[in-house]
Amino acid sequence: LLASGTTTVFLVICISCLLFLSAWRKRSGSGKLPPGPIAFPIIGNTLQLNTKNLPQHIDEVRLFSCEKYGSIFTIYLGSERVVVLYGYEIMKEALIGLGEEFSGRGSTLNLALPPFISVLFPFPGIVFSNGERWKKLRRFALTNLRNFGMGKKSIEDRIQEETRFLVERLRNTHGRPFDPTLFLTHAVSNVICSIVFGDRFDYEDKKFVTLINIIDENGKLQRSPWTALYNFFPTLMDYLPGPHHRLFKNALEFRRFVLERVNMHKESLDRNCPRDFIDAFLIKMEEERKNGQSDFTVGSLVRSTVELFVAGTGTTSVTMKFGLLILLKYPEIEEKVHKEIDRVIGRSRSPCMTDRSQMPYTDAVIHEIQRYINLVPLGLPHAVTRDVHLKQYLIPKGTTIFPALKSVLYDSREFPNPEQFNPGHFLDKNGAFKKSDYFMPFSAGKRICVGEGLARMELFLLFTMILQNFNLKPLVDPKDIDITPVTTFVSNAPKSYQFCVLPR
Repeated sequence: LLASGTTTVFLVICISCLLFLSAWRKRSGSGKLPPGPIAFPIIGNTLQLNTKNLPQHIDEVRLFSCEKYGSIFTIYLGSERVVVLYGYEIMKEALIGLGEEFSGRGSTLNLALPPFISVLFPFPGIVFSNGERWKKLRRFALTNLRNFGMGKKSIEDRIQEETRFLVERLRNTHGRPFDPTLFLTHAVSNVICSIVFGDRFDYEDKKFVTLINIIDENGKLQRSPWTALYNFFPTLMDYLPGPHHRLFKNALEFRRFVLERVNMHKESLDRNCPRDFIDAFLIKMEEERKNGQSDFTVGSLVRSTVELFVAGTGTTSVTMKFGLLILLKYPEIEEKVHKEIDRVIGRSRSPCMTDRSQMPYTDAVIHEIQRYINLVPLGLPHAVTRDVHLKQYLIPKGTTIFPALKSVLYDSREFPNPEQFNPGHFLDKNGAFKKSDYFMPFSAGKRICVGEGLARMELFLLFTMILQNFNLKPLVDPKDIDITPVTTFVSNAPKSYQFCVLPR
């Protein structure tokens, strides 16, 4: 009996200490943090949040306590303090109005790029670096990714070339059912290959197939609960078995592939005629050779290339796959796009970017696809670069920031009935294209996606070229097609499906 009483007292003391430490941590530091659910030491709110569907659970936490938390609140993922921005007004105030202060990238919690990247690629890159080195690398990338292109081919030329290969591959299905995943992934990856390596790969090339398999497997692993746990507790997970260890093996193989390409470029480099991103980077390295503190190194080149692939391949190909599924469900929308393509472009030439201004309905459909699918609901994590006041709160330097993009893309004040797919969200009463400040699939502010221009170009040219050449035929009644996304730890994706393409 005495032992039982002692145990009870011990448990009460332990629980009291945990609650005290939790409350102290939430209120410690200079200033007042935004409110949030009670967090426990070490594990934070991890047990309260569903890591399989973190964006939705954060959404529910906010909606359940909207009067209590409002548009800004704090959660803890493990020991990581995270401030969530919810809604257009707070997002605009923070990411745009206080752009410099919110321009950091979280160093310990990168939902889109797990800690293994930092371990295997310990150099600054375009996406996951900070400060002046990030600004220099980002400026360089933007210069070399803009539409003026490098060498003899513009970016638009490269996309058009790859789209023609994709159309021919689709034609060779001869009306048989197929899963579009690899078709789209290969095409989008080849656009990146053309820009970075100077050449596309044959779809059957063994190295290319291996590269795609690595990207695909790591993409699936990144969306798993194992990787979620690795993000929160990397040191602990290093000692536990699980599929997350495949991430390291795949990343090492990817690094060898990129290094091999870099060495090939070094041997054939012509300073006066850069062929691609790698050439341009190598030339920049030579220019800064005497600068011992230069951020333009082979390590930075390799990491930047990896980031371009990871960010550029998955997002655009998944958007395309989701978009085609939506058009299968709404054949009347597909028919309107067909009519606009026939009227503006016809059948005798390939679409080009100058056509977009004359195709408001097609443009609206593509924008609505991006809004509706809400690809990365929490965006990529930001971090504050210094102590910053936001509303009545003080957010300490280094705090991770989640911009809840869904709260903007699904704002019913801007997009009536946001749960419904409706291209009219981006059309005025006269049928002209209508821009919206709430359209933030690429985030906003100084950390807006570096590949936004490239992605917009790919989506327009790929969609219009496919629909110029084919009718989409579902295998079931369109009413039975489910476009509800498969929601994961990081992103949304469509369910697997097959369909047929019939030449027009």
